[in-house]
Amino acid sequence: MPSSAGPSIDTITEGGRVTQVGEGQEADESAPPVMTFGAPTAGEILAERYELVEHINNDSAGRLVWRGVDVILRRPVAVVLRYPGGDSATEMLQAAVAASRVIHPNLVGVYDAIDEADRAYVVREWVDGQSLRDLAADGPLDPARATAIGNAVASALAAVHATGMVHGNVHPGTVMISDEGRVVLADARTDGADSQENDIRAVGGVLYFALTGYWPHAEAPLRGATAGHGRAAIPDAVRDAGGAIAAPRQVRAGVPAYLDDLTMDLLDAEIAPPSSDVLAAELARLDVPAEEEHYLENSGPLRFAADTEEEPSPLAAAGGRKVAVGIAGLLAVALVGLLIGISALGDRDKDPQANQGPAPTATAPAGDATPAAATARKLTVKGVRIIDPDSRNRSEVGGADKIIDGDEDKGWETETYRDRPNFGNLKKGMGVWLDLGEPHSVRSVQAVLSATGASAQLFAGTDNPPSSSSGDKQLVLNYKDPVGQPFEDHDGTTMTFNGFDADKKYQYLLFWITELPPAEGGFKLGVQEITVQGS
Repeated sequence: MPSSAGPSIDTITEGGRVTQVGEGQEADESAPPVMTFGAPTAGEILAERYELVEHINNDSAGRLVWRGVDVILRRPVAVVLRYPGGDSATEMLQAAVAASRVIHPNLVGVYDAIDEADRAYVVREWVDGQSLRDLAADGPLDPARATAIGNAVASALAAVHATGMVHGNVHPGTVMISDEGRVVLADARTDGADSQENDIRAVGGVLYFALTGYWPHAEAPLRGATAGHGRAAIPDAVRDAGGAIAAPRQVRAGVPAYLDDLTMDLLDAEIAPPSSDVLAAELARLDVPAEEEHYLENSGPLRFAADTEEEPSPLAAAGGRKVAVGIAGLLAVALVGLLIGISALGDRDKDPQANQGPAPTATAPAGDATPAAATARKLTVKGVRIIDPDSRNRSEVGGADKIIDGDEDKGWETETYRDRPNFGNLKKGMGVWLDLGEPHSVRSVQAVLSATGASAQLFAGTDNPPSSSSGDKQLVLNYKDPVGQPFEDHDGTTMTFNGFDADKKYQYLLFWITELPPAEGGFKLGVQEITVQGS
């Protein structure tokens, strides 16, 4: 019997969706030879459950990529094989084991990692689709699609980086787009040859490639020299005599200035990149339908916006710089000063007393010149209920009051879902609805969860339909306004939403869960406590 080097199929529901090797790029002449002894054949069954159906190709790292089927669960799988033993096989299997700790819809799922006597192999999710490298072979992508792909990759990296790991192999060949449009990142490395910062800069490279069809990282050209990591040849970026790359807008027409700026910032070694979660949040802001792009063209992304009524961008808070922002800020200050001066002169013309010299002023004690800002406090949640629009028996809607009882040891929990973290692919999600009793200014919302690895969003709305399947459907349909920017504490079990609009008031909030963490026998989440800070 084979010995398992990673999570077996019986524990894959605890492993979740993870990064994994090989979308199977074609090998070039410099690629290492593939196995001959112990070579697989169609119809062969590995580990008594994975039937090999079709040899797809041999990739440039010397791996054999097969399409197969899990004969027990009757689902398609990809099987990536290579010689057992040695650094290459060890690295491949270690990548599977390490990546099995990460759960995210934009990461390829791994099902098994096995080292046999004459070969080692990893069994992973089968993705019907193509890599970004192949997708862009017919020409650059439109800005909206490029932004959506960049957002998916950054989100996947945020999940990887939250565990302290590095992907180390982000490029157009490892970004997969399914036929349904899902974007997943594959082919992680565990050899320690890269850093989280390089992962983030590689997102800039992915954006650049999607927008232009060229790869901007001269230090890591996707050619035969790096074929050991599965990187096939991609044209290098256009460069000037000094080696500087041309901006996307110089390569092709139609690239919005905001996307051009963001891409070039990520590629600029002199600008410290944001963290992957902040970058994902910024790209999510820019990921708008094509028909709404005119909004970004007119005002720029929130990162560059000068309008103080808008929520400040996460990238701005992270230290991103733009000379244009400084100039715009100075002009705005000058304009405000000019308008105040004109207004004051007009008032003096209307009021003769205004020309008699400055009015006497009283001296205020130090520190009392401006009123203190309102102090945030814990708001009382007047009502709470579970939102479950896709269930008929509503067996999971009880126990919501435990979420606001002040005891983190007690909470509400979902049932256990098998196979997939997205509620077993049976539901779009579930939520916790909060009623603050009356509109309040909200500073933050904190959710204490039972385990790491969950995905959730926070929405605001004005509807309060009845607690029923139809009422829950109506509520989810009408709560379309995402609020707050989520940042997770280091342990991953506390999710805090900050960055609320100070000029808005909220009464109804919806904590909407889309992905469950692994648990015994499947996927499950407990919401232990939710608290709201505001005034």
